[in-house]
Parts: sequence; structure tokens; C-alpha cells
Amino acid sequence: MFTGIIEEVGCVAHVRNSGQTQVLTIGCHKVLEGTKLGDSIAVNGVCLTVTKMDHGFFYADVMPETYQRTCLRFLRSGDPVNLERAMALGDRMGGHLVQGHVDGMATFIKQQPAENAVLFQFEIDPSWTKFMIPKGSIAINGTSLTLIEVTNKSFYVSLIPHTMRETQFGSLVVGDRVNIECDMMAKYIAKWTGIHSETTITSNGVQLTTLERAGFL
Repeated sequence: MFTGIIEEVGCVAHVRNSGQTQVLTIGCHKVLEGTKLGDSIAVNGVCLTVTKMDHGFFYADVMPETYQRTCLRFLRSGDPVNLERAMALGDRMGGHLVQGHVDGMATFIKQQPAENAVLFQFEIDPSWTKFMIPKGSIAINGTSLTLIEVTNKSFYVSLIPHTMRETQFGSLVVGDRVNIECDMMAKYIAKWTGIHSETTITSNGVQLTTLERAGFL
């Protein structure tokens, strides 16, 4: 489990592809502190297991399910990646609960300044927007962010200068694909209340009558 607060921007040192599997070598420093073999590190929001460590590097295997569902298959040597170690019980929760289990991908389509912040717009398959509401949480490449606006096929988030500096958002260019993990509670509520893929959650969220029928109220 992670918090979506990026600890370090690492660098892809090497990618070894074999069919629909990969071995990633990631250069980094901070996230190696206290890390041992078998620990979890989120790489652009994807929970991966540390299989080997050298001085300043760790290695991780990417299995077919992860390869097919995430943007890791597009990584090349020299690419920056957001890194976060698994959270420890008792730590402050600066972001929100992030599992590192990516739902799908979105495409970066636009950015514009908004006074002291930058507004980013991403396009996504409409099947995922039912789990998004304005002021709700979303993890983009493992970064915990607040949704500003949600449409049928896109969503907006706003980044402050600190987030731009401490993550790889500053290196995104239009057309880049990013990993998306929708809020865990939104997915559970949708499952428990019987909200199906063709149903859209409005900007006002789930209706109170639906929550009452499910025993939440």
C-alpha cells in the first residue's frame, strides 16, 4: 500500500524486454534506504517487487498482466519515473490510499497555467470516469492528486510548483500516456451498489438513495 506522495524521481537505466515481460533496472538513491529484497516500490504508480539491488540501482520484473495494462511497456533507458516505497504503519498519510494496482492508461492532451499552478487535462476511456468525482482522489503515475473537473472522456487535475518539481510531471509532453489508479473506495462502492460499466456517476457523486439501499446511510 502507498500514499501517492512521490519520494524520488528515478531514472530507467536499462529495460530488458522478452515477449510481454520486462526486467527494469532503475537508478535511484532515496528509495533504496532501508529497502531489502522482496520489498515493494511503486514505479510510476505500479507496485513492483525488488528482485535485486546494486549500488544506486534496483531491479524489478514486469509480468504479462502488468505489461499489458500499464505504461511500463513504453519505458526506455533514460526515462524519468516516479518512485515511492510502500508505506509503513504509523506514518502520516499525506495523500490517499494507493494500492499500486493500475486500472488503465490515460493520455495527456493539454496543460495551461492557472496562477500559481498548472492545470493538466487527460483523456481516458469513459468506462473509468464513473469512478471519478470532482474533489475526489486519483493516482496518476503514482502521484496522489485531486480531481478538479470530470467529463465523460477526460479529467483535469491542478499541480502546484512543488509537485511539478518533485515528480516527472514536468517532463510530460502532449500525447504521453500515464498510469491511472482510481480511488479504491469509489471502486468498492460501485461494486457493492451494483453500479455497472454503462452507468455514469454524475458530478454530484452517487445518489443518496443508492447508498441508503446498500446500507451506507
